[in-house]
Amino acid sequence: MILALHNGWASLAQETPTVIPEPSMSALSNTRVAWFNGQFMPEGQVMIPFRDRSWKYGDGAFDMTRTFEGQPFRLKEHIDRFYRSLRYLRIDPGVSPKEMVAISEEIVARNEHLRAAHGDWWVGQRVSRGVDAVGDEGWEHTGPNVVVEVLPLPLKARARHFRDGADVVVPPQRRTAPDMLSPRAKTHNYLNMIVAEQPVKAADPEAWAVLLDVNGNLAEGLGSNIFIVRDGALQTPREKFVLPGVSRQMTMDLAGQLGIACAERDIDLFDAANAEEMFLTSTSLCILPVRSFNGQAVGNGKVPGPITKRLTDAYIATVGCDFVKQYLDRL
Repeated sequence: MILALHNGWASLAQETPTVIPEPSMSALSNTRVAWFNGQFMPEGQVMIPFRDRSWKYGDGAFDMTRTFEGQPFRLKEHIDRFYRSLRYLRIDPGVSPKEMVAISEEIVARNEHLRAAHGDWWVGQRVSRGVDAVGDEGWEHTGPNVVVEVLPLPLKARARHFRDGADVVVPPQRRTAPDMLSPRAKTHNYLNMIVAEQPVKAADPEAWAVLLDVNGNLAEGLGSNIFIVRDGALQTPREKFVLPGVSRQMTMDLAGQLGIACAERDIDLFDAANAEEMFLTSTSLCILPVRSFNGQAVGNGKVPGPITKRLTDAYIATVGCDFVKQYLDRL
């Protein structure tokens, strides 16, 4: 069974308001609420047709931010990145970036009463190209399917990494080359990184996979960017070969404010083996120190290193939430 829409996509685009009314009391339940093609509903009622191109081919895009004490982190920047991915894929969601920001804020508000039990949320926006219809199914809506959702951050599952540091392993598979499919687009097709991560997780379920790019330099992991410290300066892979993370950019901005040199450059395995410090960034992790790389201790093996600590403290001060404590409290 699929959910039928009563209005066409064009009318949805016209009728979606930029400012959305306050949540009604009916929204205050024990079920998370999502937004699907113009309607707020319990997330269990969101039904995507089985002929949707995203389900069939991974033909869609998404973005994710997180909340800090219930407040979305750099939501506009995430939505702007989301729409760059959609433009690259040539998908028009029928909702403007401004409307998407307003819908996302409303979803956070409608689920606020459930947040305390989880700590904080991932906030996600997803758009598929829509249904490949034969023409006789009777579906009223075959255009892009749009979902805005929240789900709990995996604070407990990742807490140990903030206590001990992460172990990064490079798998044999390379990151998709930019001349094949740009890694700067955050698409629903993550198979390249999923398949690459499998042998790493098979050897150590707690390890983090970071792929090399087509030239043999560090690229990125599934949802994470990587930084190293060499001679007291930060280095991170060039944007051409990775998804430019919003937390990656924030870390680079903080480095500039703190007077820490930072450069985008090619980082090969020799550079990584000789790193004084290493850390991962992502929206959910923020900054996660790395203790080992391919089985070898990073620097002196103690985490966080001094530059990682300075950046972490600045990050915490900027977002107004001690995310390290938030994770460690779940141990």
